[in-house]
Amino acid sequence: MSPTKIRETGSHRPEGREQQEGNEQKAASPSQRPERLDVRKTYKLYIGGTFPRSESGRSYEVTDSRGRFLANAAQGSRKDARDAVVAARAAFKGWAGATAYNRGQVLYRVAELMEGRRAQFVDEVSRGEGVTRARAESLVSAAIDRWVWYAGWTDKVAQVAGNANPVAGPYFNLSVPEPTGVVAALAPQGSSLLGLVSVIAPILVTGNTVVVLASEKRPLPAVTLTEVLATSDVPGGVVNLLTGRTAEVAPWLASHADVNAIDLTGAAGADGVVWADLEAAAADNLKRVLRPHDGDEPTWLTPPPGPARILQFTETKTVWHPKGT
Repeated sequence: MSPTKIRETGSHRPEGREQQEGNEQKAASPSQRPERLDVRKTYKLYIGGTFPRSESGRSYEVTDSRGRFLANAAQGSRKDARDAVVAARAAFKGWAGATAYNRGQVLYRVAELMEGRRAQFVDEVSRGEGVTRARAESLVSAAIDRWVWYAGWTDKVAQVAGNANPVAGPYFNLSVPEPTGVVAALAPQGSSLLGLVSVIAPILVTGNTVVVLASEKRPLPAVTLTEVLATSDVPGGVVNLLTGRTAEVAPWLASHADVNAIDLTGAAGADGVVWADLEAAAADNLKRVLRPHDGDEPTWLTPPPGPARILQFTETKTVWHPKGT
């Protein structure tokens, strides 16, 4: 075969490929694709490491910032709240009894899995909060970074909040922070992921377990976070998530006798909720109460986090020990 014929043969090969690709694109054109039904999701609660339906059988529609349908979410009830508290109490001993270093490892693993589902978080934050994709990217990045930040505090908080007290006598006198127990938290209504992380991560640092009521109108990032938790090393019952009407479920969490503390952050901006009434209900069993932010809901990007939220849900235990002679 002459060189000329080789060149001629080679010149026809790309044209054959282009024609084939053109036929494939034509076959896959939108006008010729079969129509599909929308796969509408109905999300469940997250209690004790499993995903049960609400015992009430109810659900409600979740829409985006423009009112377009996104998914159905379970509408939690008083019974669901009680079941979540039972699960949190059962998990408390094991979580509080783990070493601080181990808790840090477990929480850091959650951040790794959140990073793997970044695209889903960005989509849900963007549509739910009505922000641009670039803004959603920054909020999701801040949420993951904040989770890592709190994970790093597990084996350091005792050095900051603990103390060796000087006493007159042959004794060691040590004060150390310990977890409060079961904490209920009302997630921020506006900040569906960063605000949620900023509320629940500090609760978990010292060994507390949590029952969190997600943002009523923007619960999807919280549900996705529970799917992350279910595939992580966090033991079942350490984090329990309820979705539904804040005004319906929050009073039962505030008055529950086996809840040791409550974070009322999400009471601000919730429809039909007066946070002072929840604080009064919490007083019946002397719960620790973290009041909501005064004024408009914060952006959660500033100011930077500190140990104050961690210490809000700790007790100080003081131990006396003889030095010997």
